[in-house]
Amino acid sequence: MIQFDNVVKTFGNRHAVDQVTFRVDEPQMVGVIGRSGAGKSTLLRMINRLTPATSGQILFEGTDILSLNGSAKRRWQRDCAMVFQQFNLVPRLDVVTNVMLGRLNAQSTLKSMFNIFSAEDVRNALAALDRLGIAQEATKRAEELSGGQQQRVAIARALMQDPHLVLADEPIASLDPMNAKIVMDALREIHERDNKVVICNLHTLDTARNYCDRVIGMRDGKIVFDGAPELLTTDVAREIYGADENFNEAATSTAIESPDLSVRRKDPAGAMTPVAVAAV
Repeated sequence: MIQFDNVVKTFGNRHAVDQVTFRVDEPQMVGVIGRSGAGKSTLLRMINRLTPATSGQILFEGTDILSLNGSAKRRWQRDCAMVFQQFNLVPRLDVVTNVMLGRLNAQSTLKSMFNIFSAEDVRNALAALDRLGIAQEATKRAEELSGGQQQRVAIARALMQDPHLVLADEPIASLDPMNAKIVMDALREIHERDNKVVICNLHTLDTARNYCDRVIGMRDGKIVFDGAPELLTTDVAREIYGADENFNEAATSTAIESPDLSVRRKDPAGAMTPVAVAAV
């Protein structure tokens, strides 16, 4: 589905991403971990074309997305939804309008300029909010919501794009443990219910182990681990983070309980119960 071939991104003399090669052949939830500056965010931003690569190829179903320009690039950015750490909502707009902004790349220039949306767009936005358990907040201004609620609005906006894959750049870094669980449950449910690739940058080892099918560890721009979450031992984590024997995993813990993925994977069409009942 998506393939990196010797991808490099340099900033001056520094290699933010250094000869990265990997592929995702089926819908998975992939966690990317590593210390700050390891290249995680740059990796995602190159997929979404927010940051250009210096060299290499990123192929999606055979098309090199790094070569796309103009309308083809805009279509790709619509098909590749991005969820940011800082939400990137318009604070003074109401929640439902913020969600509908996910449709801008699919509309005419005139409609986009004046934020003109169809009745179907409104229905779809409300359905996305309902799926995330916050439809009751639709008429509030985004700035009135808690951080966890705003991140769910951002995820609903990503759903409005009807993307091929979802990228999440440290989506729980600024959230408390309860809201972190709600957001991670939401991303996991999108992968399972919609059968989509979700690639998520994470700082916390327990979250990567509990929610992801596959974990990629980055250090100094290179991939130093790529495997199943159960293979992410403390010794492997030390290698990823460049830490010594004093490395303490508890310092990276979110202290949240994970869903029972062994049960949820048997019922990919199941509802997002934790999100639906929570109003944090």
